[in-house]
Amino acid sequence: MKDMIAEVQSTAESWSPQRVLAWAFETFGNRVAISSAFGAEGMVLIDMASRVRQDFRVFTVDTEFLFPETYSLIDRIEERYEIKIERVFSLLSPEEQAQVHGAALWARDPDQCCNLRKVEPLRRKLSELGAWITSIRRDQTSFRKDARKIEWDVKFGLVKVNPIADWTAKQVWRYLYAHGVPYNSLHDQNYPSIGCTHCTRAIHPGEDPRAGRWPGTAKTECGLHLIEPLRRLPEADA
Repeated sequence: MKDMIAEVQSTAESWSPQRVLAWAFETFGNRVAISSAFGAEGMVLIDMASRVRQDFRVFTVDTEFLFPETYSLIDRIEERYEIKIERVFSLLSPEEQAQVHGAALWARDPDQCCNLRKVEPLRRKLSELGAWITSIRRDQTSFRKDARKIEWDVKFGLVKVNPIADWTAKQVWRYLYAHGVPYNSLHDQNYPSIGCTHCTRAIHPGEDPRAGRWPGTAKTECGLHLIEPLRRLPEADA
């Protein structure tokens, strides 16, 4: 599998997002799924996927701390696209987490909170798949700048597909408006990036789009997309 990815990796950089999605669906069938937190980029991919394949899979890591607007959007997605979103939860309920790790873990140790409520549940879900599709873009954070459209994910041990890695925020919103795609209403309230209620705020004029995530800390990633050494494969031999 790694050799196959190495061969297609460079070629895929010139593919459109739709072609990348088609390749993923054709290659992995029911063993590939879109991972989404239903941000603007995620909504683009869900809409694109619905135009490429009817029976595509979408899953979300539900931290149980999401905004009401996010849960409302999930209901709208399931109705519009006639799909059932697969929800993945932490092994600990919010109440159990507080009992084991103390109250408001997100304020004292956000990395540990993200690990318990996001990374570990994601790892369990990905163990069932051959590939996962994400909506990350290279210009979002420094950790994502080297993302390829198709790559081997060393951290989780499967293929990672990033169809809109080379898109800009303007392209994302142009697509949403052009196709009438539903999106989280918090975006209209200065929330360009939306996570959990405890660790997300609206941004102020002039701030970086990710400034509203884990405000007051240097944290910019929950850990799902942290780049690991040797993640990028060498070019295949000619």
